[in-house]
This record gives sequence, structure tokens and C-alpha cells, in this order.
Amino acid sequence: MKSPLVPIDIISIYKNRMGDLLPLPSRMAQCTPDAHVAIFNIASDLARKGGRLILSDLFRSHDMQAQSHQDFIAGRKKAFSPPPGGSFHEAGRAFDMDLSTIKISLADFWTIAAKHGVMPIISKPKANVSEAWHFDCRGSHQIVYDYYLNKKGTNFKPYTAAATSGILSIGVIVDAFGVNQKQAALQSCLIRLGKEIGNIDGAIGRRSQQALTELGIAFDMGDINGMLNQAENMVQQKFPNEFVMPIV
Repeated sequence: MKSPLVPIDIISIYKNRMGDLLPLPSRMAQCTPDAHVAIFNIASDLARKGGRLILSDLFRSHDMQAQSHQDFIAGRKKAFSPPPGGSFHEAGRAFDMDLSTIKISLADFWTIAAKHGVMPIISKPKANVSEAWHFDCRGSHQIVYDYYLNKKGTNFKPYTAAATSGILSIGVIVDAFGVNQKQAALQSCLIRLGKEIGNIDGAIGRRSQQALTELGIAFDMGDINGMLNQAENMVQQKFPNEFVMPIV
């Protein structure tokens, strides 16, 4: 099965006319089950230290990501925003937060986040740096990041490859793969299952076929749905926390 998106009820920077903080708008208030658990665990740990986790962004649809990218290109948005297919926001695995409300140092927040499998995208905890507010819950897609970091895949930068993998895993279209979305999703599964197949590119070649055979999945290009379903089920068995619905 695809990794599901679940609704999340969490406070945001958005306010009503009285100035009261509102929950994150529903169009953004979706995330994967493991991200849902991580966000609330982080919020609980932060609350015990007197801070609040207040979000400004979480999930973005393809169209929302395209608009964010255009806003960056046009100068309406200062922080870099990639085109669709390159952000963990599109996978329900990234959040932006209000740094002014955490009431602890950013370095200490990093420690809390890391305990729950959440990581920053900047290299040092400096609150005045662009994207200091952005955090990822990459889950099994960290495997894809490391795979590309080690040059086992070369057609994407590591972060883009991992984000692409996350987006494919929830069944959202990635423009780069055209009509070969399911083939690319299958390749993402194979890498997360520990196989070396070259690039995630939507072209099922010899190495992907060999990986399928090693996993006990019969290769049949006339049955891409069947192959993908089997691979996704294996991913679910290996990373169950990415599929188990959180208790709310």
C-alpha cells in the first residue's frame, strides 16, 4: 500500500480577527503517520521546557509547491523553494515552525528533534540563517538520500532524490518521470529494501529486474501494478511506523 497521509490538529502562526492562534489550515495539516507521531512527541518535549511548537507550514500539494516556487522566482518569497518534486513538504514529511516560541536554543531543539527522527536542513543551529525553521522527518527515504550521497544514483542530488522518493511513496505525481510514475515508485521501493539498481529514473533495467528476482517478485512489465504492490508491501513490513495510523 501507499504510505498514507493523515490529518493533524496542531496550532499554527495563523490568527483569527481577535488575534488568537488557529490550527494549521486543513490544506496543509496532513502528514505521514511517523511524522504525525514525531511532531506531537517534539511538541510534548518542548512544552515540558516551557516552549511551544507552532507551525507555519507542513504539507504542500503539487500545485502549492509550484506556487511556492514561482513566488521564490518572482521575489515574493525570500527563502528558496524548489519546483514540484523536490521538497519533503510534498511528501507530508517536512514542517516549518515559528522559532520565536520554542523558548530554548535552536541547538537544544535540534537535540529534541533528533530523538524523534526529525532533522534540520541547515548544517549548523543558527537561528538567523534561512531555512533554520525547516525540519524533515525523512523516515525510510533517508536510505535514498544516503544511496545518492554515496554516488549509487547520479541523476538527482541526494536531497531531491530522497524527497522524490517520499512524494512517490504517497502516490503523488513527480513531473520528472512522465508516464513512468509507477516504475519510479517501484525503484524507490527497491532502494529502500536495500538493492542497488542505479538511478530512480522510471526505466526498469537489468539491475532493477535482478533486484526484483532477488526479492522474490516475478518480473513482468505487463503487470507493473502487481510488482509495485508487492514491493510496497515489503516496504510496509520493513518500516511499519510509516503506515500505522497514529492514536489521537
